[in-house]
Amino acid sequence: MNRLWVRFALVISGILVLAMILPFITAIQFEMSPELSSELESVLRALPAEQRAELRAQVETAIRFFFSRSLILAAGAGALAGVILSWTLLAPLQELTRGAEAIAARDLAHRVRVRGSRELRAVAESFNHMAGRLEQAEGLRRQLLADVAHELRNPLHVLRGNLQAIFDGVYPLNQTEVSRLLDQTDHLTRLVNDLHELALAEARQLPLDRRPTDLGALVKESASGFAPLAAAEGISLRVELLGAPPTVDVDADRIRQTVHNLLANALRHTPRGGNVLVSVGRRDGAAEVVVRDSGEGIAPEHLPQVFDRFFRGDDARDREHGGAGLGLAIVKAIVENHGGAVSVASDGRKRGSTFTVTLPVVVSRSVGQ
Repeated sequence: MNRLWVRFALVISGILVLAMILPFITAIQFEMSPELSSELESVLRALPAEQRAELRAQVETAIRFFFSRSLILAAGAGALAGVILSWTLLAPLQELTRGAEAIAARDLAHRVRVRGSRELRAVAESFNHMAGRLEQAEGLRRQLLADVAHELRNPLHVLRGNLQAIFDGVYPLNQTEVSRLLDQTDHLTRLVNDLHELALAEARQLPLDRRPTDLGALVKESASGFAPLAAAEGISLRVELLGAPPTVDVDADRIRQTVHNLLANALRHTPRGGNVLVSVGRRDGAAEVVVRDSGEGIAPEHLPQVFDRFFRGDDARDREHGGAGLGLAIVKAIVENHGGAVSVASDGRKRGSTFTVTLPVVVSRSVGQ
């Protein structure tokens, strides 16, 4: 009963019915009893012809007046119903118009009242949802700009300071100083490339060369590249294949980058004597890669933010190791571009953490097809 077309149909039908029955209702008011009607006929027969004609004309005029009054009343009722219906329809639309103007003026906190017919309520709810998403996106954009400016400012300050020191003769212009400057430019290059890659991935425009790939072999190959670093840090790094290695339809380079970022993150936060275990298997019909470490862990309040850009649970620690806080954000974006998902779990600080990547499994296809 709250649909707009139903309300229109009921109002129009009511107006038509009222226009048809109102004249009859008005006429009923002047219905005479049989005795009064016979007496009136006797009186009329006793009147002269001219008076009867005049009286008949007056009666016809009265009838026309009553019918015209009935029609006027019906028209007035229809106009009133139209005004009420127009108000109930236009008021929410005008509020939506004001809301759109407020959003255009960058008042992204503006919301409209949800009222009216079912269709208008749906439009208002969609408008509020859109405004909420825009407000969230604007907040993320501002935060991103602030984070990018902050991350770029650090290496630029180092570069400028070192160059100024060399120019003033404080530092000698030798291979050591040039190497430091080159390290800072490499850091800037990685940061810009990571931001570009992340923007493409989040916009679902990251180019993917997808092919059936043995996920177990890919993970073992990626982990082998970290074996020397793990040994140097006194960390045990192991890879387990749980059953037959699943075949996934992925861009091998991108998934290799994902595993690389997860392993780098695990080794960075695992102390000497700790261990990192990588397992590959299947769960609920999907391929699964689990990277589990015995490192510093993640506080419960930080778990929802782990995959955010530039997020650091410990700023000083990550900057010391050269992290920009983009690795896990890139992991999430790449995995989601492949139709998969990534999650994190931790029992708290000093209790390690577990990152789980799930990817769709290739059905009835084999590697090399």
